[in-house]
Amino acid sequence: TPLPAGSGVRVRSDVSQDDLATNWQRLILTHLQEKQHLGVLTGSPITDIELCLIAGKAHLKHTEGGDFRQATYRAVRHGLMKAKSVLLEPWVKLEITVPREYLGRCMNDVTMMGGTVGLPEGEDLITLRAEVPARQASGYPREVQVFTKGQGSCSLMPLSFRPCPDQEARVQAIGYQPEADLENSPDSVFCSHGAGFQVPWQDTEKYMHLPLREEKDKLGDFAAPVPRQTVQYHGTQEEDRELAAIFERTYGPSKTRDLLRPVSKETHTHPEPVRVDVPEKEYLLVDGYNMIFAWEELKKKADDSLDFARQDLMDIMCEYRSMMNCEVILVFDAYKVKGNAGKAEKYKNIYVVYTKEAQTADSYIEKMTFGTKGSVRVRVATSDGPEQTIVLGNQALRVSAREFHREVDAVMGSIQAFLLKHQNPVPGKAVEQAIKEAYLKKQMK
Repeated sequence: TPLPAGSGVRVRSDVSQDDLATNWQRLILTHLQEKQHLGVLTGSPITDIELCLIAGKAHLKHTEGGDFRQATYRAVRHGLMKAKSVLLEPWVKLEITVPREYLGRCMNDVTMMGGTVGLPEGEDLITLRAEVPARQASGYPREVQVFTKGQGSCSLMPLSFRPCPDQEARVQAIGYQPEADLENSPDSVFCSHGAGFQVPWQDTEKYMHLPLREEKDKLGDFAAPVPRQTVQYHGTQEEDRELAAIFERTYGPSKTRDLLRPVSKETHTHPEPVRVDVPEKEYLLVDGYNMIFAWEELKKKADDSLDFARQDLMDIMCEYRSMMNCEVILVFDAYKVKGNAGKAEKYKNIYVVYTKEAQTADSYIEKMTFGTKGSVRVRVATSDGPEQTIVLGNQALRVSAREFHREVDAVMGSIQAFLLKHQNPVPGKAVEQAIKEAYLKKQMK
């Protein structure tokens, strides 16, 4: 939506929390603000515009933070391609002081530059205030000194951006091709059978899952996106069992059913959840933000972007899990997110849990260790002193952030050493299994 001159770029959301979780909405608004979006006429930055989030959808299993970054950038670009863009140019404010005999010359100059001039002030030395396009006035202060023989002066101050009168000629002269700008592509990427494919921006609406604003306004509530709890989950049966076991200990059977089972379109009744026995294996609970702010390399990234640091930690835990015979559960605080019901998702080969509103990662871990006391082997990675004492009382093993960092480094070093030795930069499944077996054999010695 266009805004008055001088407004800059504003962002807001017009989506209900029932349609798209608050954490995803905040992430999208962050992506709208973190980048200088370019227009499609000349590749210049956009301004005096409002970017409003009107619809969105996330998948319980497959959605990641980077997905929304790309979707946000491409959605803005797609909207600009469809909209009628106006080329703006900077204007400046001139304050000219000259002897009276040069007044006519100055007023004529401002008119020739396509500007506007106010009423003259003064007696012998006249002061004129004018507004002109910046490209016309760049050398005018020196020109004033020349034709007044040093008796006059002129100062420039930035004013605002205004429509360019010769827009078509300027656009053709610059020759910018928006569809050839690969770093700011208006095309979309959709997923089919686990693989992504690109769709030209002209055809995007044929593939869209959500209605456009005008369609949503016409249909009213009938066009509302499917609530987040009804998003279809496509995990394997084994993944469903393990996720169900984790949530039943934390939220109870009813919460587990709401989070993990899709709502039927034909009926509003739900079958009773089936209790699932937990396999005898080791679980590793990792306090995500505790690790991020305890590990120097992640802490530095968190100063620039907490999303990047969180993504890096998730990838590190995936590599660690591929070498260790344990289930990794990475827990992040989301207790400040109003209305958040909590979420668990399978990311590659680990589980990532975002706590519900008013529940910290510490309290989640405490509840998990208490519920598994005596039944499975549990380790907790955290440097929180009180938390370490509590989990020890729940018969869980504890490891500090520093000790866990050394352990992770050792695992990564073993992977790198093996790859260098065998000169295989991209391990296949057979090589990955060999690495794992060799490392476990070494640990047993």
